[in-house]
Amino acid sequence: PQAAAAGFALPTQPAPKFHGVVKSWLEDLSARRTRGERVLIALSSLGKIERFSETLKDQGIPFTAVPEGEPATRSGDTAPEDASAPSLKIARGNLEEGVIFPDLGITLLAESDLFGGLVWGAPGRKDKSAISRFISDLSDLKTGDYVVHVDHGIGLYQGLKQIDVQGKRRDFMLLTYLDEAKLYVPLERLDLVEKYRSGTGEDGAKPTLDRLGSAAWARTKTRVKRALRDMTAELLKLYAERKMSGGAATGPDTPWQKEFEDAFEYEETPDQLKALEEIRKDLESPQPMDRLLCGDVGYGKTELAMRAAFKMVQDGRQVAVLAPTTVLAFQHFVTFRRRMAAFPVAIEMISRFRSAAEQKKIVADTAEGKVDILIGTHRLLSKDVNFKNPGLLVVDEEQRFGVAAKEKLKRLRANVDVLTMSATPIPRTLHMSLGGLRDLSVIETPPRGRLAIQTTVAAYTQKLIQAAILNEMQRQGQVYFVHNRVESIFSIAAMLQQLVPTARIGVGHGQMGERELERVMMKFVQNEYDVLVSTSIIENGLDIPRANTIIINRSDRFGLAELYQLRGRVGRSDRRAYAYLLIPEEDSLTPLARRRLAALKEFSDLGAGFRLAALDLELRGAGNILGAEQSGHLNAIGLDLYLKMLDEAAAEIKGLPSRPEVRTALNLGVDIRIPEQYISDEGQRLRMYKRISGLAATEARTELEAELTDRYGSLPPPVITLMDYALLKNRAEGLLIQSMDRKLDEVWVRFHPETPVRAESLTRFVRHHRGSILRPDGSLRFRMRSATADPIQEATSALQELQDAH
Repeated sequence: PQAAAAGFALPTQPAPKFHGVVKSWLEDLSARRTRGERVLIALSSLGKIERFSETLKDQGIPFTAVPEGEPATRSGDTAPEDASAPSLKIARGNLEEGVIFPDLGITLLAESDLFGGLVWGAPGRKDKSAISRFISDLSDLKTGDYVVHVDHGIGLYQGLKQIDVQGKRRDFMLLTYLDEAKLYVPLERLDLVEKYRSGTGEDGAKPTLDRLGSAAWARTKTRVKRALRDMTAELLKLYAERKMSGGAATGPDTPWQKEFEDAFEYEETPDQLKALEEIRKDLESPQPMDRLLCGDVGYGKTELAMRAAFKMVQDGRQVAVLAPTTVLAFQHFVTFRRRMAAFPVAIEMISRFRSAAEQKKIVADTAEGKVDILIGTHRLLSKDVNFKNPGLLVVDEEQRFGVAAKEKLKRLRANVDVLTMSATPIPRTLHMSLGGLRDLSVIETPPRGRLAIQTTVAAYTQKLIQAAILNEMQRQGQVYFVHNRVESIFSIAAMLQQLVPTARIGVGHGQMGERELERVMMKFVQNEYDVLVSTSIIENGLDIPRANTIIINRSDRFGLAELYQLRGRVGRSDRRAYAYLLIPEEDSLTPLARRRLAALKEFSDLGAGFRLAALDLELRGAGNILGAEQSGHLNAIGLDLYLKMLDEAAAEIKGLPSRPEVRTALNLGVDIRIPEQYISDEGQRLRMYKRISGLAATEARTELEAELTDRYGSLPPPVITLMDYALLKNRAEGLLIQSMDRKLDEVWVRFHPETPVRAESLTRFVRHHRGSILRPDGSLRFRMRSATADPIQEATSALQELQDAH
């Protein structure tokens, strides 16, 4: 009774995800069977059970298929004593995702764990604009959340409502404003609504509600637009000065360049090839390159940097590669030398690992032009380091450099091409790229065979640590244990030695002498240690494919970008990697730490670095990036609308043609909705309305139709009509049409004064369509072929005709 009153705790861990990689699943199953654990797989149909059973038989794996209606596990079951006995069971059932019960030695796997989870950014996806990657999709919107309506300002989301309009049931989003004023937003117009996200970085920051119908919101937007225009103009002036200073274009690729690129041992991903083409164009242009290359750890950024460097050396100019740590500079030095060994390229490194005499000689050789590629840390920014003919500067992990270093960087980058590499770019860098002030290349496609890192956020227990280390050692792998307190790091290492007596443990931290630290790191690289206990010095560490488990102690004390970088130390091969983020009891965590850890867990899929950077922009806030005034502007309208307006301001300052903002009101009396029976979950339904409302091309529609059919079944007629509606709206807004209204068998079209549709096109249309009238106010009335004709198709045909004519 006493125990019952106290409650019963059963520890759980998330199940691993295998993304259809059978080899990884078999390895995991073998390790669990060896430990005497049991695995139960739930598959949704008998056909899938039969096909999966055949695969297991082919692999010679013993299993039991549980007959329907019989429980898969019974109380009193224990792990099989004989390791060869079937410890694997397959049963019919629907599980959204699996779970591990470590104390019971039971793993439940769902279909989605084995085969699901198409990788975000997989081949076949279409390019998105940099801005669109950051805009919220409303799927996590909850009643009471703040939202921003482009025309009416900040309100509160109060759920979905169904209302009869002209005899048709329609879905609306209910928003409330100041004094409980209500606004019903048709869900087909969700392109006008964003979730409110502040730029302060504070959790739960509450903005002021706007008054519906007042002019205050329009004034706020005008004020922000003016401020953004001033800011982008100033930044563009700086960049224009740099471009005016002029650079030198490299020549086209040489036969050696092709030979060098062909020697790459892996197959390039689509994103790598696209980024390579963008870099090549930049280098061959007379304007200096300033490109941010953003991609997850191990996604091939260094390979692209080496190709750019090799191309520059072919052109007879020198390259500087700047890294934030001695260890990372050494890694680049080794990698560059290995890749360019077959070519006459002089590569040197200047860092703490070099003696004073060695550094002096390297500096002299660089000034004389004898060094083609110089790799180094902050030492590279010293006044005594001069290049005879500099051409390219590669900056790795820009966010790791301080303000003073960045000021020196400005001097170094004055007239040269600059390529900045980052897995999680700092918000300021990102902000400038989003505004179109820096060119941006994103690598989201994972290398072939790469698996997502299995991330577990768990309370600190010695049992979990012991199991994680033993599991990795069992498959001949290595473990990082990150403990960010130098004063207690050796006692942690001693505790780990007690937990796993057979482990060879090394300790590394930033207060060690350079030589000693290098010795520890190199021993770990050469597999002389099983576990490396270190501070976050390994954040930008060596590339060790054998190290595939990382345990981060007190992970709540790290920033999001730092956690992401640390986790990126593992998962650099085709083996499943594990990251354990250890925390104290959850109720002692700050709200910000909770959000960070939840984000890292959520974004454990491949290629998520860019989205994490977006969240970092939100969590860390823009106040320290843009200054207090800009931060105030951002908070006044929310992050999403701010980013859209930033995009528009940058385009305007660059002299790109601007158009009046027109949002077409379509009232055609058709059934446009996503039935609840089709998508029952409100969050998913909202998300789909949001995506459909943003459709702009037939190709995007075809892709979305395929996705909907795959997930929810054949499209109901109202959803097909909703997609037709979205494409018509997009076309109408392109022609600056203010409204289209159906009245019986007629459609009335009202144009904006600045519409690109010419008067002669309208006159020709009226001549060809009997019953059409062009009114003195410039509006057009045309008759449909019949009262039963599809008004959306009729309106689309009419606009197509007007568009072709103009």
